[in-house]
Amino acid sequence: AAMSPRTFYRRLQAATGTTPLQWLLGQRLARAQELLETTDLPVEKVGELSGLGTANNLRHHFLKQVGVSPGDYRRSFFSRRPAA
Repeated sequence: AAMSPRTFYRRLQAATGTTPLQWLLGQRLARAQELLETTDLPVEKVGELSGLGTANNLRHHFLKQVGVSPGDYRRSFFSRRPAA
């Protein structure tokens, strides 16, 4: 990015309104949501593919940020899908 870490931090915070770590967590959770909505992969694999590592880590952050567990989120999404 050709800038110091401090400048990067300030510019990202100005552009997004959040810290780089929170922005990254948000991106990882968005990827997890996409995987939960579009695949039937186990939660362990979703955690791994979304960059959150373990299923426990995914469950912790997902519940904290989204307000429901990954399993409940998936069930809610699939129950609203129209029948094929």
